[in-house]
Amino acid sequence: MVSKDDVLNALKRVADPHMGISIVDMGLINDVEVGEDGNVSFTLTPTNPGCMSVIHMAGGAKHVVSELEGVKKVNVTVKGHMMEDDINKILGDEPIEKK
Repeated sequence: MVSKDDVLNALKRVADPHMGISIVDMGLINDVEVGEDGNVSFTLTPTNPGCMSVIHMAGGAKHVVSELEGVKKVNVTVKGHMMEDDINKILGDEPIEKK
């Protein structure tokens, strides 16, 4: 079973494109939950409510976590962005789910 540490280590591979620092080290990742069923969820809070790179970072985060063995589904929620509703709809419309 995948652990919270596994998820955080995978997320360290995703960097803020402007800073070149991982989204974990920048403190942008919160509320990591790993279910026994292989479902993983977490929130990403950008440093700027108008951050133009948030969709790129959230999509990258969703992708690297989905590659972990034992992960069936990944749910990323963006919080604190002026377009979070639209961004979360886009992220939710493109589920990464393994059988």
